[in-house]
Amino acid sequence: MQFGGGHANLTYLLRFAEQEYVLRRPPLGPIAPRSHDMAREHRVLSRLSAGFPLAPNSFLFCDDDEIIGAPFQVMERRHGQVIRRELPLECDARPDINRRIGEMMIDALADLHLIRRADVGLGDLGHPKGFTQRQLDGWTKRWKAAGAESNPDMERLIAWLYKNRPTLEQSALVHNDYKLDNMLVNRSEPWRAVAILDWDMCTSGEPLADLGYLLNQWAQPDDPPLWIEESTMPTAQPGFASRAESIERYAAKTGYDCDAIHWHCAFAAMRFAAIIQQIYIRYVRGQTLDDRFATFDVRVATYIDKGCSIARL
Repeated sequence: MQFGGGHANLTYLLRFAEQEYVLRRPPLGPIAPRSHDMAREHRVLSRLSAGFPLAPNSFLFCDDDEIIGAPFQVMERRHGQVIRRELPLECDARPDINRRIGEMMIDALADLHLIRRADVGLGDLGHPKGFTQRQLDGWTKRWKAAGAESNPDMERLIAWLYKNRPTLEQSALVHNDYKLDNMLVNRSEPWRAVAILDWDMCTSGEPLADLGYLLNQWAQPDDPPLWIEESTMPTAQPGFASRAESIERYAAKTGYDCDAIHWHCAFAAMRFAAIIQQIYIRYVRGQTLDDRFATFDVRVATYIDKGCSIARL
């Protein structure tokens, strides 16, 4: 059985005797360089799971393309539900539950960022020094390589990001794709996290990169309608904390300097635009036939506009 809902890696349920496992592999067709890294995800989860309860264990990695046509890993299965744009029925008209779901997202991220990498065997993961500069360089190159037409607004946003890049370098274990629909939560108590998923881009770097990425999906009731429509999270519903309140909670729990968070939010918008453009160009070139991607050019424009707004351009 294939699990649905995602736009990238393919995920399947495996049953062996009385046990259930999850098989993960990259998407079909050409993929962007250094993306969908099953070897990295296996390495991270096979070590991190012993010291971080929300990381499911990874039991096996296979790099032999002859087996199923691509590298793959076999992981522990966790049971729970994924919350996307719509809240579960038990949260309907329950701002108190919504508040707890939002706090759970921030608290789980803070707990991850407070892990000492060496304590879980990941002290040599990634290169934290220069992380922000490399991220900006890398996503700028990916944007240009993704077949996008010349876009003056994106060019202005990228120029602003280079000019205003933070000089303070903090270091933590960074998930690199942290948002609500990459979590499993308890079915009866959705404010309790069961697992964090999709670790294939995990590395060591600036923790505010994760927070900015999360907040880029954290819609508020006073946001422009397109921002709320684009958000993958239901945080514009009554009860959820504001972005400012969430930043305060994260800072209090971690002790990290959050002065540069607006830069990281603007960068996250630029990064989302590049990610969606990568998916869209695969559709345009006929490398995927998934009709969900046909209007992704509109989504790209929304994120560019959002980044420019955050940067006050």
